[in-house]
Amino acid sequence: MFGIYAPGHEVSRLSYFALYALQHRGQESAGIAAADRGGHIITRRELGLVSQVFTENDLHTLAGELAIGHVRYSTTGSNAWENSQPVQRSAGRNGTSRELALAHNGNLINAVELHDELSERGVTFSSTSDSEIVAALIATHPAERIEDAIADVLPRLRGAFSIVVMTKDRVVAFRDPHGLRPLALGVLKPTEPGGEVRHCVASESCALDIIGATHLRDVQPGEVVTLSEEGVQSRVVTPDARKAFCVFEYIYFARPDSRMHGQVLQVARGRMGEILWREAPVEADLVIAVPDSGNAAARGLARASGIPQDDGFVKNRYVARTFIQPGQELRKHGLRLKFNPLPEVIAGKRLVVVDDSIVRGNTTRQIVQMLRDAGASEVHMRISAPPIKHPCHYGIDMSTREEMIAHGRTTDEVAEELGCDSLHYLSLEGVYEAVGATRATHCDACFTGQYPLDRTGEAGGKYALEGGAVGREADEPGSSSAQSGESQALPLVRA
Repeated sequence: MFGIYAPGHEVSRLSYFALYALQHRGQESAGIAAADRGGHIITRRELGLVSQVFTENDLHTLAGELAIGHVRYSTTGSNAWENSQPVQRSAGRNGTSRELALAHNGNLINAVELHDELSERGVTFSSTSDSEIVAALIATHPAERIEDAIADVLPRLRGAFSIVVMTKDRVVAFRDPHGLRPLALGVLKPTEPGGEVRHCVASESCALDIIGATHLRDVQPGEVVTLSEEGVQSRVVTPDARKAFCVFEYIYFARPDSRMHGQVLQVARGRMGEILWREAPVEADLVIAVPDSGNAAARGLARASGIPQDDGFVKNRYVARTFIQPGQELRKHGLRLKFNPLPEVIAGKRLVVVDDSIVRGNTTRQIVQMLRDAGASEVHMRISAPPIKHPCHYGIDMSTREEMIAHGRTTDEVAEELGCDSLHYLSLEGVYEAVGATRATHCDACFTGQYPLDRTGEAGGKYALEGGAVGREADEPGSSSAQSGESQALPLVRA
């Protein structure tokens, strides 16, 4: 998710490259909305990757002085064009019309309740995503100023949300009171000497880096930030909520070159590997990573242990959304579309294999077997996250509790299921030590089952607005499960 107010800059092109940097956060669809001050909002969105959706002609068509962009990873609503973003809405209010575009990162846990309320008021919807619900609440709000409408709507939204809203003359960004999902504020240098500085917001600081912007700070939980011709204006709407930043952002979800809460994630993930070794040393000959998600932790573990590190796998960098599925003859070798082991490196070695997480265990089981087939004498799995035992309701589309391999099993039982010689998960204390944080200001519910928001268990699920069509896209090309070799329902591309 990205937003920019920058007269004098090519805002659609900057948005394109910012989304390119954020591609790891969603691969299902991409979109950009742009507007001239006082003009109409034009939106281009489509299923596919950023590089597949936009052409040079699209960027010229999306000319303007302000823009927002989005890459989608669905947690409410299926993978369909209607659910792609930015959402564009217009509504009459007090004899005038409000037109806006909105992009959202996160997941509302009271989406069904809000949807029913709006439907009773006669509001209609063209999608089954919670993001359109937020857009409708803001578009139909009677307040004259968009910031006042957002300030009134924000406390009614329950769940995780970092959101950018664009009108004809401003971009407004806001974050949920608990700060579950990240949101960074940046500044662009003037295009000419003496020119005005311009501002932008993004889900991660890596998107600011790629367009030459400087990361100023994070948008605070419960804060509403306006980017307009007046510069940056801030308003904190809900200042006293318990902070609950998602600890899984540090471990897996965000790019390693992003900065969050003062941490460069590459460095923090390296410390996770060092602590993994301290917690569970083992006699071994070689450290290898499951690329790319295990790279930083593997380097940290090798550094702490003194054991040599090498590449045990070659990764195909071009496997992302695969619309052409392997036939029956190739299906049993499906993981080799992504990873190919190197017997010359592996054979006869006692391996420490480092990855960032295990959800269902399907890929890890296959990886262990591939290493055995390539001649490894021992396979010791080291995971830089605690066991995942509980679903996330705040914007990461994980499996149900029963599908998680760690649910109801001891670590030794999981190791036996995976076929490895030993398994160690990084302790939760080790995670917080690595990132220099405490549980008091973070959410770790996927590990502990302790959700920071009341009534989280009442969330209706991903397909709650589709009549409960759970699992309908489980085997469709481009669905979450099809994208991920682990069947984790997490984005495949990890940078």
